[in-house]
Amino acid sequence: MSSALPIGPGPIGVFDSGYGGLTILEGIRRRMPQYDYVYLGDNARAPYGPRSFDVVYEYTRQAVIRLFELGCHLVILGCNTASAKALRSIQQNDLPHIDPDRRVLGIIIPTAEVVGQLTRTRHVGILATDGTIRSQSYEIEIAKRYPDIQVTGMACPMWVPLVENNEVNTPGADYFVRKDIEKMMEKDRSIDTIILGCTHYPILLHMIEKHLKPGVRAVCQGDYVAESLFSYLQRHPEMEERCSKGSHMRYLTTESAEKFSERARLFLREHVCAEHVDLGG
Repeated sequence: MSSALPIGPGPIGVFDSGYGGLTILEGIRRRMPQYDYVYLGDNARAPYGPRSFDVVYEYTRQAVIRLFELGCHLVILGCNTASAKALRSIQQNDLPHIDPDRRVLGIIIPTAEVVGQLTRTRHVGILATDGTIRSQSYEIEIAKRYPDIQVTGMACPMWVPLVENNEVNTPGADYFVRKDIEKMMEKDRSIDTIILGCTHYPILLHMIEKHLKPGVRAVCQGDYVAESLFSYLQRHPEMEERCSKGSHMRYLTTESAEKFSERARLFLREHVCAEHVDLGG
C-alpha cells in the first residue's frame, strides 16, 4: 500500500474520536507552531469509550490510513481510548504492511513518563472513560516506570457527553464532577495527583479544581504530549524532515462540518472552518 501514499513532506496528523483531541492539538501547536497539522475527528461515531477493543481498533485504523493518504508521515492518536485499545495493534500489525517508515504515536506513555515527577505521595488517580479504565493502560505504563506508585482509576461516563453538548457550566456538570471526584478520593485519600485521562476533561478543569482538596492537582495532557513530541522529532531527524512547515491547519470531521466548526471554538477559542470526510464502516 505504501506505493500509493504521498511520499513528500506532509502535515502532522492528530486523530480523536471527537473534539477532545483538540486539547492535545492546542498544546502541540503552542509548542511547535511552525509545522502543518491536520486534525481528524470521528464525531459521527463518537464516543469511543464504551465501544469494544475490536471496534475502536477498526475505526482508528481507518482514520490513520486516511491521514496517511492525506500526506501525514506521523500521526498522533490524541485520544486515550484509541491509544489504549488500538495503538499497539496498529504499530505492530498494520504499519509494517501499510508503510514501515510512517509512525503512529499515542498519548498515554508521554503522560505516564512524567507522572513520577509530579506526585509527592506516590498515589495517583486516573479519571477517564470506561474503556480506558478497563484497559488498565495507565496502571501498566506507570508501573513499568514507577513501580512504587499506587494508581487508582475512576470511570466518568457522564463527563464526555457534558462537554460534547456544551453543558460544562451547568448544575448537572457540577454534580457529576463532584460525585466522581469524591468517589475516587474515598478509594484512596492519599492521592495528590489526578491525571485527566480523557482529552475532553480539560474543558471541565475549572469545575474539577473547585472540588479538589488542597494539595491535590489535576494534570492535563496537552503540554506533556507536546513536549514528548518535540523530543521525539529531535531524536528522529529523518521524521522531522518529513513534516512540512507552513503553520497551516486543516480540520476534518465525519459529522457535520458546520457543527464541528461551532463546537471546536469551545476548545480552541479561535475560528475553525472544518471539512466533512467519510471513513467508511
